[in-house]
Amino acid sequence: MKLLLHVCCGPCAVYPVDFIRQEGIEVMGFFYRNNIHPLSECLRRQETLLKYSESIGFKVICQQGYDLEGFLRNVVFREKDRCRFCYYDRLRSTALIAKRGKFDAFSSTLLYSKFQKHELIRDMGGSIASEVGVDFYYQDFRRGWKAGIEKSKQLNLYRQQYCGCIYSEKERYISRLTRPAESGETRRPEPIVG
Repeated sequence: MKLLLHVCCGPCAVYPVDFIRQEGIEVMGFFYRNNIHPLSECLRRQETLLKYSESIGFKVICQQGYDLEGFLRNVVFREKDRCRFCYYDRLRSTALIAKRGKFDAFSSTLLYSKFQKHELIRDMGGSIASEVGVDFYYQDFRRGWKAGIEKSKQLNLYRQQYCGCIYSEKERYISRLTRPAESGETRRPEPIVG
């Protein structure tokens, strides 16, 4: 079997690629860029993935361009449901490339993260497979979560602290501003003087 694996980042690739190869499946990666903000973060994740992939002989296709505006147009006013759009766009893009490249199936490292909506990703992958005409390879990679993290730390791979979109970056940092200080007071953002 020849499989195209959507890859979010280097650390998320570690366990799934090892697992898929142990199953005797020929695997190639696809790095989707439009959902990762800011661009500097996107490029850092891509660089980490490419260095890791080179070290293990794992070929990766990188999406061309960077359509931040398109991503934002599709989620604005639907922020609470942004993950659904983001999953769909990444999985469908992977499936279309898999079909064009004559892969037997496609999958995603989204199935590795314990922070993602696993059942939604699985169901969406199946629906997209029917729509595009290429099989969806489902595997619950979450069982290798801890092993993948440990190995990525040993390899000193850059490990990001948010999923990628500008909204998740905000959620990461805003909690620091509103978290109670040690004295029990709520921290207020400093005024911006310009």
